[in-house]
Amino acid sequence: MAGRPVTRFAPSPTGLLHLGHAFSALTAAAQGDFHLRIEDIDRDRCRPEYEAAIFKDLAWLGLDWPRPVMRQSDRMPAYQDALARLAPLTYPCRCRRGDIRAALSAPQEGALPAGPDGLIYPGTCRHRDLRDAGPDDVIRLDAGRAFDALGLDSIGFTDQGRSHILTRQQFLAGIGDVVLSRRGMGTSYHLAVVVDDAAQGITLVTRGMDLFASTHIHVLLQHLLDLPTPAYLHHRLIRDTAGRRLAKRDDARAIRQYRSDGASPDDIRRMVGL
Repeated sequence: MAGRPVTRFAPSPTGLLHLGHAFSALTAAAQGDFHLRIEDIDRDRCRPEYEAAIFKDLAWLGLDWPRPVMRQSDRMPAYQDALARLAPLTYPCRCRRGDIRAALSAPQEGALPAGPDGLIYPGTCRHRDLRDAGPDDVIRLDAGRAFDALGLDSIGFTDQGRSHILTRQQFLAGIGDVVLSRRGMGTSYHLAVVVDDAAQGITLVTRGMDLFASTHIHVLLQHLLDLPTPAYLHHRLIRDTAGRRLAKRDDARAIRQYRSDGASPDDIRRMVGL
């Protein structure tokens, strides 16, 4: 039907889907035309058996999606093209986590500043030229220069009708220079998800509240790459009885386990409050 939102569910095949994934996929599918995407840029952790389980679990839940399914591992040229467009605003970084922690620890005391991409990078390598990048470097976005290039003082997005605005200074202080290409990957989650959402024509990104803080990163990249900014729906997280967010290592709550134990798709919907 024309005008329906285009939504997606984009799991990584690094483990079995659990109840939290079921809730996210069913929530996305209820919003509009549902697409599936396999986010498999982390080749060291992704497994074909987990990808096969994703298809089986989602089909058992009653979901359907267009074929062929988009896989990030097939889309490295698109990510490299986007990275090339952003080259004037990026720099190579050789710092490891220990280096960043050490740079942030002295001379201050107390908790180190952290954001959605981890510790706020202090800019140690910001002076380096991209032409000097080596195989062990990551590529970072110079967020300050990015805002300057756009001529913007703030960026924002809409989530369920509410606007969420972040000023330039808030972005620099709370997020900083994010990584656009990780060692051995050729891209990063932030860059790949922005490029892929645009390629699939996604108009409503439905995902968990754990990714809410990353959305301003994605909006900034959308502006820089001249891509549309979709609407967002960040849903509640499914937690265990102790209040912990479910993880893929929690096989006891895997969809496959419930299916093996005789549960029905309607049982799963009731378990997650749908």
